[in-house]
Amino acid sequence: MADQFVIPQFLDVESKIIGPITVRQFVTIMVAGLIIVIQNRLFDFSLFLVFAIPTAAISLVIAFVRIHGQPFHYIMLNYLQTLRRPSIRVWSKNRSDAEIKAMMNRKEPPPPPPPYRKPPLSGSHLRDLSLVVNTGGVYMPDEAEK
Repeated sequence: MADQFVIPQFLDVESKIIGPITVRQFVTIMVAGLIIVIQNRLFDFSLFLVFAIPTAAISLVIAFVRIHGQPFHYIMLNYLQTLRRPSIRVWSKNRSDAEIKAMMNRKEPPPPPPPYRKPPLSGSHLRDLSLVVNTGGVYMPDEAEK
């Protein structure tokens, strides 16, 4: 009987730590809470509200919003990556029609001739060379033919 193996399923489901909150969401909320506490210590109350409300809103969006099944921070990273290095190329025509026709009618020079290749060695020539090497140069194939 063949061994049976357990196949993991639901790999894209994040583990929950506190009720329905995942580790990623918990860390995001904790970092935002720390930033809000620092803002509370640095600013007076009116300026604190100006900075704390957007900080809380952004952190909640990053923690809980999903677009097409992907967390919001993946969408943000993909957007920034696309801004930095777009993958769509746009052709801008800089040449006139006359220049393009002139380029099409231009004759290209013929390709260079192929490099010289020595003819392959035949079996008899290889035999003669091996005799020359084995006899230390005493055997000369040209003299044997005469």
